[in-house]
Amino acid sequence: MSNPLKKLAGQTAVYGLSSIVGRLLNYLMVPLYVGVFVNTSDYGVVSELYAWIAFLMVLLTFGMETAFFKFLSDDPENKEKIFRNSMLSIIVVNIVFLLLILFFNGVIADKLLFPNNPEYIILLGIIVVIDATSALPLAKLRAEERAKKFVLVQLTGIGLNIGLNLILMLLVFQPNIDEPAVGIRFILMANLIASLAKPTILYKDFLKLKWIWDTQLIRSMVKYSFPLALAGFAFIINETVDRILLKHLTYQKSIGEFTTEAALTLAESQVGIYSASYKLAMMVTIFLQAYRYAAEPFFFAQAKNKDRNRTYVKVMNYFVGAVFLSFLGVALNLDIFKYFIPNPAYWEGLRIVPILLLANVFSGIYINQSIWYKLSGQTKFGAYIAMGGAVLTLTLNFIFIPIYGYMACAWATFIVYGGQMVVSYLLGQKHYPIPYNLRKFGLYSIVAVLIYLLLSWINIEAGIVQFVIHNLFILLYVALVYWMEKPKTNRA
Repeated sequence: MSNPLKKLAGQTAVYGLSSIVGRLLNYLMVPLYVGVFVNTSDYGVVSELYAWIAFLMVLLTFGMETAFFKFLSDDPENKEKIFRNSMLSIIVVNIVFLLLILFFNGVIADKLLFPNNPEYIILLGIIVVIDATSALPLAKLRAEERAKKFVLVQLTGIGLNIGLNLILMLLVFQPNIDEPAVGIRFILMANLIASLAKPTILYKDFLKLKWIWDTQLIRSMVKYSFPLALAGFAFIINETVDRILLKHLTYQKSIGEFTTEAALTLAESQVGIYSASYKLAMMVTIFLQAYRYAAEPFFFAQAKNKDRNRTYVKVMNYFVGAVFLSFLGVALNLDIFKYFIPNPAYWEGLRIVPILLLANVFSGIYINQSIWYKLSGQTKFGAYIAMGGAVLTLTLNFIFIPIYGYMACAWATFIVYGGQMVVSYLLGQKHYPIPYNLRKFGLYSIVAVLIYLLLSWINIEAGIVQFVIHNLFILLYVALVYWMEKPKTNRA
């Protein structure tokens, strides 16, 4: 590997520490919540609330992190000015949002089918505001390559969240006496306190902030970030709206057959089963999140390098090999990973895991490709692709959830992410050509999928024999990628 690639790999490993621990938190919380809450519907409520948090985070940062990186790469001498105006923009938007939440939480709770729990909406709103206003100081750490402090901030919040969840859910919450709403409030309060750790550690960035606006700069940054905000908004629709629609459409379908309360419980149970299985597919996204933190500033830093395309191609080669390895690692060891969900009532959802794993592979490749419209400043194409995906996601889910339930959510995700990957590649080759090695992409993807299908067809009985055979095939795949990528082959 060349030095730039070693640097990217090193930063991915450092950033990956906080990302992997954060994702592992989700795994640790799944058995905790499933064990504490009596009904699957209660975990469904938790899952939906966190889907809303992810959705709102994208909305309330509105692409300003990427705009910060872009304008900083163009004008590194004015880092503080660029940071200040980015930060002020986010703060103003979040203040307006928080006021709306405080005034209209009851109405919002009714619309989201939480009529008796408007406090969920208030706690959720405060969490996303704190996280959104902390995003720019964290982006600044990434731009300055201060990965260790970035990881410190993230791990502090994660540690607090884990600790508070364990204390509140195991020692304070009494499931046989307390209403489930009490436990859900504890979960949100733990997250709120953990989120406060970020601005507390990064307090200097907030204290030094001066309310001095550069209207022209903000206008330029918003012009650049607005398509990214639309793209991010549409992207998060693809990632989270299925759980929201699954609840509401299942509820609407069931309301004629059951009482209102029973229909709502059934809908929330479906969300709980789907979300628990979805966690296993997130094994691929552990790597993706770590990679994204390091990759975006890295790609911008390479933009003026005459050999940048060669670097981008080599990065994609490694990336494709790695994400398909993640797919095989989880899909071929589901009989082990399923025990992260200790309640067998959820295991009916395991059939969606391979589908969602491949969907996340497609999503990762699309994200890696998306650098072409960010580097070229043609961010409108990112918005077009993401909005097209969002329309398709909404259409497929609206049509097929009432018929196929959460299986429709999984296949819709697969179709949309695969389509976005293909469309992004075709547009990128037209507007900002990067000569990706499609032969390697095809080889890695076809071999990985064929290995999975072959071993699924053979259907070896679960046990040590299955474990050995499945993982020998994974090692064969690793050997293939290593042989294709070793420097002496002189391949791109």
